[in-house]
Amino acid sequence: MTSESGKGTTASTASVVDAWMQHPTAMMLGHPMFDSLRTWSHGKLPRGELPLEWTVRAMDEAGVRCGLLSAWWGPGGPLIPNDEVARAVELYPDRFAGVASVDLAAPMSAVRELRRCVRDLGFKALRVVPWLWGLPPDDRRYYPLYAECVELGVPFCTQVGHTGPLRASEPGRPIPYLDHVALEFPELVIVAGHIGYPWTAEMIALATKYKNVYIDTSAYTANRYPAELVAYLRAHGRKKVLFGSNHPAWPAAQCLQDLERHGLDGRTLSAFLHGNAERVFNLGGQRAGSTTTRADSGSSAAASAVTTRTGRE
Repeated sequence: MTSESGKGTTASTASVVDAWMQHPTAMMLGHPMFDSLRTWSHGKLPRGELPLEWTVRAMDEAGVRCGLLSAWWGPGGPLIPNDEVARAVELYPDRFAGVASVDLAAPMSAVRELRRCVRDLGFKALRVVPWLWGLPPDDRRYYPLYAECVELGVPFCTQVGHTGPLRASEPGRPIPYLDHVALEFPELVIVAGHIGYPWTAEMIALATKYKNVYIDTSAYTANRYPAELVAYLRAHGRKKVLFGSNHPAWPAAQCLQDLERHGLDGRTLSAFLHGNAERVFNLGGQRAGSTTTRADSGSSAAASAVTTRTGRE
């Protein structure tokens, strides 16, 4: 999605929901495991403390109306604490929705923290990143959290595919690990971020097989979407793929640039850019599995604005 100036998406271009973003702490930005991301981002990944307004400006530049803002918790403790995410949501309630993260090594404490985040702080989902723990999602330590996500009615968000940071990629393979989870927890809504490359076909197979499994495109610019994902998005995957950026490593404006090259029709754009996320994360009062969604209307401001600029329906 480019503006007339060719410099990228602007706030007037679309009403986008970003399924995966962070407002990073200095601790997170300075961690050595993310050094490889600095190479990939050609030095654009910032360092040090950043004001929350910096992230909001980046959202405005990309036309992101709402971002699912994620906490991060790893074996060494929180890299982005849940309470920091809660403060961001409190300051910008119309721009952010909170995504919790918990200590996988302490299952009962993790369940209680997830409960607190959803019931007291209003968070919309849980995210656990398998490579950060070195544990695939079918490890026993995840299972109490899956049960609690179902009881609370919130999605479980995770990462699939190879890892950009300097960690092993195997825990992110969709089959067999995520396949086991979806089979054993059919009520659990799963949002798998980062597309799944080089196992994209496996991820598409799971999203096709299970009604509650979804894919988000975080960490990929539109011009790097695998051909099989685009084909899925155009056809029977219209309601199963969500836009995500992975801000700040991949800003939303950069991720959305050249989206028009894929020739998505207005109905598909509406679902991809915001409708699916609104439904899956219950942002508009509807949960995944609802039969009527905003994505079906084909008349959203996002689709209208994009098709006007690209000349495609």
